[in-house]
Amino acid sequence: MRLSSVQIFQQGISAILDQQSKLARTEQQLATGQKILVPSDDPAAAVQIMSISEDLSQVDQYQRNANLAEGQLALEENVLTDVGNLLQRVRELVVQANNATQTAETRQSAAVEIEGLLDQLQSLANTRDSEGEYIFAGFQSTTEPFVQSSGQFVYQGDDGQRFINLGDSSQVAVRDSGFDIFMKVANGNGVFDVTPADANTGTAVVGASSESGNFVSDTYTLAFVQAAPTDPVTYEVRDAANTLVASGNYVSGAAITFAGASMTVDGVPADGDSFDIAPSTRQGMFGMLQDIASALSAADDSPVGVAAVNNAMGRALNNLDQSIGHVLSVRSEIGVRLNRVESQLSLNEDFNLQLESTLSNLQDLDYAEAISELNLQLTALQAAQQAYVRVQGLSLFNYL
Repeated sequence: MRLSSVQIFQQGISAILDQQSKLARTEQQLATGQKILVPSDDPAAAVQIMSISEDLSQVDQYQRNANLAEGQLALEENVLTDVGNLLQRVRELVVQANNATQTAETRQSAAVEIEGLLDQLQSLANTRDSEGEYIFAGFQSTTEPFVQSSGQFVYQGDDGQRFINLGDSSQVAVRDSGFDIFMKVANGNGVFDVTPADANTGTAVVGASSESGNFVSDTYTLAFVQAAPTDPVTYEVRDAANTLVASGNYVSGAAITFAGASMTVDGVPADGDSFDIAPSTRQGMFGMLQDIASALSAADDSPVGVAAVNNAMGRALNNLDQSIGHVLSVRSEIGVRLNRVESQLSLNEDFNLQLESTLSNLQDLDYAEAISELNLQLTALQAAQQAYVRVQGLSLFNYL
């Protein structure tokens, strides 16, 4: 077989170029730290790398979501802590105002402070986050949720609750409707509420109230009767159909029981004085504070006036206890969500480490092996170059 000089030279050049290509690829691997430079190097591994890279990107997004959720929940928890402290301060003022040593003037001073606390409560309920969104407005996050209209506080948000994904099958609520927090608090003792009639002229004051767990839900009226000044005071409890459900002689401080409920009344009721007992309903914290301030502002030092204030403050204490308990319940739920976020953050970090380890095994270069390969390729390139020089010098004309 005969080989022309051109063929021999071309083979030598091809060998040099092939070694240079292999050397360049190894140098690129060393520069990037990756053993797979193009999908054709290892198609199966390239597919796995793309899939794992997408998973890592998704986990990174979930981690950012979790950090955002943590911040949102922490902000809400801090605001509700301030709300709880504010309600506790109102309760202290109510207890103080309910004391027999207080005068109409000191009670009116307490009303002024409560009015200031009412403004502060509105400010807390209209808290914004770092993005300028109202955190208690539901989905209407750009609308101020609580405003005053005709002397009443009105909720302008909705019942929407925003959720954030923390994982493929995990999400957490990061917002709570302001209506649920500030406008849906049970009144009274949580089962029923006792309200004195406006026309009462005696000094009867409602004391403790409770239910035995089998309260018959209905609207009742507790009325006091005294036929003559020398006759004993009696009481009657009638339901909404005016059916008599309980009666007896009135004894100040003694329990009056009916339909699974129990309550005490102190003082001296006048003939015809009455109290309405209705199942507990939902009320707003703002209206509750307004009622307390109004009752204290209208206080006077007459026996009937003092009894009216004491009844109003007794109701206020029940309502405040319900409000404080409601806020604590919401804060407990937020605490549960924060624990979920922290747990998911830890799970995501573990999954991220697992993915990074798998990805490293697929694409990271073994530097020791690559350097050894580089040295072999350098040697091969030098050999090819020297061989080409030798072949290039082989010509009969050199010997003529």
